[in-house]
Amino acid sequence: MVYGTGAPKTTFDGSTPYAEYGHIETLLSLQTPRTQAPAEFSFIVGTQVMELLFALIRHEWEDARTRLDADDLRGALQALRRSTGAQDVLIKSWDLLGTLTPAEFASFRDSFGEASGFQSYGYRHLEFLLGNKRSGLVCPHAAMPAVVADLDKQLEQPSLDETARAFIRRRGHEDWLSVYRGQDDGLVELGETLLAVAERFLRWKQLHLTAVWRVMGDKPGSGGSSGARWLEKTVHERAFSELWEVRNQL
Repeated sequence: MVYGTGAPKTTFDGSTPYAEYGHIETLLSLQTPRTQAPAEFSFIVGTQVMELLFALIRHEWEDARTRLDADDLRGALQALRRSTGAQDVLIKSWDLLGTLTPAEFASFRDSFGEASGFQSYGYRHLEFLLGNKRSGLVCPHAAMPAVVADLDKQLEQPSLDETARAFIRRRGHEDWLSVYRGQDDGLVELGETLLAVAERFLRWKQLHLTAVWRVMGDKPGSGGSSGARWLEKTVHERAFSELWEVRNQL
């Protein structure tokens, strides 16, 4: 970002402050394709972009959870809105992979062996935060003690859904239906923002399935799953189920 009306500074001792602040040299050293296939670079960048966004969304959801625990509705809403912006970028990131043809994907697929998006512990944190808490999902990371400890901690903490329900109860409401029927504006806004989070998470999963269909059809997945058929089993699961159920009762 440039400040003032003069020309930007162009001489520095060592690397630029921009490169130092963003660790740009380190970041750009992490793309290491295993084949000569031109499309593999796009796949690696797309994967890394998603992982960075998982980390950002986790940060915002954990902040929202902390703020709801502290009865800071305004702060929680701000964190959730920031997260939906990150989720919108996450959804668009499928465009990076959606350009791959089946032949292009097949040209490097064997190079990553058993690697699979199912093994993403960044994504696992998001699932746990949304309430999909299954301890068995920690198993793939058994040889990574720090990751296991972090995931176990997430499992033990209340989900964002549980935290939000506890918050509305402290505000005098038995459930979300009570909130919506009472037209408590601040709490309705919270409910709608949480639903926006859930909708984006759902759309991302649906696009994941579509991307798999597009590049490999119904072939088995690299991590040992049945591929698209396995994704189909959970693709329509909706976070914050009570908020969706409210639509049937209003």
